[in-house]
Amino acid sequence: MGEKWSMDRVGSLSGKVAVITGASSGIGYETALGLAKKDITVILGCRDLTKAQKAKSAIIYHYPTAQIDCLPIDTSSLRSVSAFATLVETRYGKLDLLINNAGIMMSPYHVTEDGFENQFATNYLGHFALTGLLLPLLKSVPGSRVVTLTSLSYKWAEIDFDDLQAKKGYSRRTAYGQSKRACLIFAYELQRRLAGAGYNVRSVAAHPGLAKTNLDKYFPALIRPLGSLFLQPARQGALPVLYAALETAINGGEFVGPNGFQQIRGYPGMVDSDDYSTDIKVAGRLWKASESLTNVSYLS
Repeated sequence: MGEKWSMDRVGSLSGKVAVITGASSGIGYETALGLAKKDITVILGCRDLTKAQKAKSAIIYHYPTAQIDCLPIDTSSLRSVSAFATLVETRYGKLDLLINNAGIMMSPYHVTEDGFENQFATNYLGHFALTGLLLPLLKSVPGSRVVTLTSLSYKWAEIDFDDLQAKKGYSRRTAYGQSKRACLIFAYELQRRLAGAGYNVRSVAAHPGLAKTNLDKYFPALIRPLGSLFLQPARQGALPVLYAALETAINGGEFVGPNGFQQIRGYPGMVDSDDYSTDIKVAGRLWKASESLTNVSYLS
């Protein structure tokens, strides 16, 4: 299935600074480890700092010269997102790479402190706000990137603009699909707006295929053990994210995923999405709604 891209193609990137949310386990951890091995200073943005410190220790065990910082962020909370962005700005003053990775999957119905449905808030709205708040740091570094994680589950739902917070009825599957659909639409629209403003910042979407992570914790107990039979390991699932973050041939506006059958597994490459994901009217409507909900406006 085409060429097998690997991290061996990437040399040392010492001096660069990256933020990755949800970096204590799964795809996030493996991505952070990959970046750290290229001498990038990696900021682990995590809800649980104890788990973040364990991830930091594990990365340093594998790569003793790794430069790792742990900062608290809960992407379901706009207050937490804002505080995190301020910390990054204060400590670093620049940013080469933002990886919007944190997420939850098919969780029970819950309304966040901001009044949002939890999956939509955690997976999408928090990252929309974070990207806007960190954009001044990204703009200061020519060729910086924003990588936003989506999922094959984006196909499960379109955007229900009449009921974004699932107040009229909640389906775990539909809510997750909508949140990941929003992430994909956002990545495309962010690139359009960055290019329109003349900024040398690139936006790329990525998905890991079907990978074994702890996102399955809300799955029925009988189903979880089956995952190891057909899911690729998190390390392989992280490759599309690392490709989106580091591959020099990327211009922005691309979608990266596994190049195997149905994009389920394989090595990273450019993949296609459906027409709804690239619909400019849908994207404009989602952007406007996101600005209104988060009170974070940028590139308008």
